[in-house]
Amino acid sequence: MEGKTIFKELVINEKIIAEEVRLIGEDGTQLGVKSIAEANAIASSEGLDLVCLNSSSNPIVCKIMNYGKYKFDAIKKEKEAKKNQKVTELKEIQLSMTIDDHDLEVKAKHGLRFLKEGNKVKVVLRMKGRQQAYSNNAVEVCKKFFSLIEEFGVIDKQPEIMGKNVIMIVTPKKEK
Repeated sequence: MEGKTIFKELVINEKIIAEEVRLIGEDGTQLGVKSIAEANAIASSEGLDLVCLNSSSNPIVCKIMNYGKYKFDAIKKEKEAKKNQKVTELKEIQLSMTIDDHDLEVKAKHGLRFLKEGNKVKVVLRMKGRQQAYSNNAVEVCKKFFSLIEEFGVIDKQPEIMGKNVIMIVTPKKEK
C-alpha cells in the first residue's frame, strides 16, 4: 500500500552530509547557522530528528521535527487529496439519422445525466448505405440533440463527418 504513494523521503540525522546547516527549531524559529554535530546534538537532546529540507542552498536548511509524524501526516494528506479527485469519463451515446423525436429526448435525458455527473459525452451518429449521401442531415440531427442538452453542456468538438460516422463531443458546463 505504501509503495503507491508519491511521498518523497528526506535525508535525516547522521545521513546529512554537510559541515554547517541553517537550523530551524520545531516551532519554526530560526536558530542560526550551526555545525552538523551541534545540530544533531540539539535534535537528539529534544528526542527529535534533524531533517534536511533544502540541500541545494548554502548552508543547507535543516529543521528539528518528529520525522515519523511528519511522514505520516504527509502520506495521510496525499491519500485525502487522491480521494477528492474526480475522474471524468467519456460516455458515448449512439444516434441514427432516422431517430424519432421521443427517442432523441430519451437519449438526451441520458446525456443530461452524464453531464450532471461531470462526464463528457461523445455523440456518435452512424450512417448506413444511402444515408451517407445526406451527411448534412446527420449533422443537423447532432445539433438537434445538442439543443436538448445545451443547458448543462458545451460543445467541445463540433459535429464532424468521419467516414460513415458523425462525431460530436460535449463537455459539462463549468459551475460558477
